[in-house]
Amino acid sequence: MAVIAIVGGPGAPGATTTALALLLCWPLAPGRKVLLVECDPDGGAALAGALEGRVEAVYGLRNLAVADRRGLLAEALWEQLVDISPTGTGERLLLPGLTDPAQAAGLAYTWEPLVEALHALDARGYDVLLDLGRSGATGPSAVLARRADAVLVTLRSTLRGLSAARPRLAALSEDLAAAGTGADALGLLVITEGPYPAADITREFGLPVLGLLPHAARTAHVLSDGGDSTDRRFVRSELMRTARTAADRIQAVVQRRRTRLTATGAVPAAPAQVAGYGWGAPEEAHPLAYPAPPQVQVQQVPQVQQAPQVQQPYAAPSGQVYAPEPEQSWGAPYGEQPYAVPQTGPVRTGPVRPASPAAVVPQPAEPYPPLAGLAPHPAAPEQFRAQQDGPQQDNTQTQGAVLRAR
Repeated sequence: MAVIAIVGGPGAPGATTTALALLLCWPLAPGRKVLLVECDPDGGAALAGALEGRVEAVYGLRNLAVADRRGLLAEALWEQLVDISPTGTGERLLLPGLTDPAQAAGLAYTWEPLVEALHALDARGYDVLLDLGRSGATGPSAVLARRADAVLVTLRSTLRGLSAARPRLAALSEDLAAAGTGADALGLLVITEGPYPAADITREFGLPVLGLLPHAARTAHVLSDGGDSTDRRFVRSELMRTARTAADRIQAVVQRRRTRLTATGAVPAAPAQVAGYGWGAPEEAHPLAYPAPPQVQVQQVPQVQQAPQVQQPYAAPSGQVYAPEPEQSWGAPYGEQPYAVPQTGPVRTGPVRPASPAAVVPQPAEPYPPLAGLAPHPAAPEQFRAQQDGPQQDNTQTQGAVLRAR
């Protein structure tokens, strides 16, 4: 459907945590998938944070710079993905970011081919979230924000947070108007830590608030530093519920904007149309209306481990609660059946088989190899093990004396 950039700023407003929450809660129609790319030039945080070091830092964005110089960026992209889908089917993928900020210089000429490749994933059924962090929307990587369908700035509703966001929003608005698809691509994701309500923030900055996320330190810690994401308290937390509501609204607004830009020839036509509401309109005024998704034949990644799926009630904007029924699937059209926040299941690493762009007619293809699973930790060098075990002693004479005594 779209490429959506999430931007942070001074004071750590929570861009990466918000991006991970949206990845887990992103609504998926049948055949659709979602990919989160850590594009922060200051370095990625998911491998050591949410994944708790369970995947080695051999996969990620830095490998794409080498592949781009060989003209193999589109092919190498699938080999760098980590599958964090609850059932291991490749529906929710992560492209880890840089492990050292010094590596960002090598990507100066890769950002533009990368965003072109990510836009091309729309035809294969992928939505793409870009975590730009604090400095990813400026400098050589500014093309990521300029080419995005929406640029969402995370900020805290405190005086310090709003003051720090003001110059950044002004610079982004000017840059998008001059070199992007327009300043109306900007939106806000507000962390409700301070006393200022969304209406006041919209009036002050002239930008719509597309999501209100609670300042929940304990729940956010699971996304930023790791934890049990299968815990029912995390699945039912206010942070995950509000992230799901924000994802619904982002999808509708982006599709509405794409439709308008398509009419003027600014962007290619999107595969589906969504009748939604405009920027900053209240949810109660214009309910979402999702069309029936087309029947698409896609190739599924082989399943490694089946994780139980826990489905929770979803509270609609009007306050009515829809109770889940057995065998209901994630990603159904809004208002027809409830959504459940997916649980983090087995983590697998690339290569991932891309979905075939051909719809309806199955295309014969050779099977891709299964995902490699958790990368094993390398064995410690001999010298390091010797230092750990202490100095080795020659006990040959002692053992001989013992045998003679017997």
